[in-house]
Amino acid sequence: MKPDCSIVIRAYNEADHIGRLLEGIQQQSVINKQVIVVDSGSTDRTTAIAAEYGVDLVHINPREFSFGRSLNLGIHQAKSEFVVIASAHVYPVYPDWLEKLLEPFSDELVALTYGRQCGSEESHFSENQVFLHWYPSQAERIQSHPFCNNANAAIRRILWEQQPYNENLPALEDLAWAKWAFEKGYHIAYVPEAEIIHLHQESSRGIFNRYKREGMAFKQIYPQENFHLKDLFHLFFTNVWSDWQAASRKKQFSRQMIRIVEFRWNQFWGTYQGYRQSGPLTWQLKRSFYYPQEQTLKTDPQPGRNVEPIHYEKSLLKKR
Repeated sequence: MKPDCSIVIRAYNEADHIGRLLEGIQQQSVINKQVIVVDSGSTDRTTAIAAEYGVDLVHINPREFSFGRSLNLGIHQAKSEFVVIASAHVYPVYPDWLEKLLEPFSDELVALTYGRQCGSEESHFSENQVFLHWYPSQAERIQSHPFCNNANAAIRRILWEQQPYNENLPALEDLAWAKWAFEKGYHIAYVPEAEIIHLHQESSRGIFNRYKREGMAFKQIYPQENFHLKDLFHLFFTNVWSDWQAASRKKQFSRQMIRIVEFRWNQFWGTYQGYRQSGPLTWQLKRSFYYPQEQTLKTDPQPGRNVEPIHYEKSLLKKR
């Protein structure tokens, strides 16, 4: 039977997280679904855990990896007309995550939907502030701009056949695709009820690399845009000040003061360097960008709707 949706998960050494995501997928109200894991050379138990859940495994050589390339390989295996895209280090909060993410496709002009992302108590304070800014609680069924994020999104496969993801961008392949769909007259829908927890576990170097590759990609997508030193310092100081105020309100200022400065500096210094180095994605850059060392981070979902959240610890114990 044709699945109601196909889920494409990109993974590299995600043994600490992918089991929780796959468990959350099993508990979704959408029963008939296909799960595809695209692995780019994991050396831990990522593929073994994925195999336990009966997913379709796709392998990509690390030298060939880009976000767009891995997505295209995964979507090529998709059997549904709707493709959900998720990072391996996210997990859904509620059992209707897929249902809510797919609802806007009842409008034939909707090309892409994306859901809310939240961090955890262990996430960088400033990362959580970014999530609050990018993913508000208000829905936007017809978005006025092409912003989206492929850590928690869904697209129409038939439109992907017309326009596969750009495999040469170092990041922001989601923004490039959304821009194409937007300019073709299709709609982008933001669905906050389709909520996930996103576990970014980056070192200072990892934060710098992430924003550098996004800066490189943004400059390629919008070549007319610039990011000058004055932009770097203006955004750095205004965001640090805003984060300090938020940390003070939450009585976390003394604990978060230095961490906020470190995060925001790496964010905007990385962006500045990315704009200056917009060019081909070499193997050296791929190794630096995509294969950093990561630390383990564990957290539990925070209930926020009149829907019982998924109880992961209980379900994972039962599975063992």
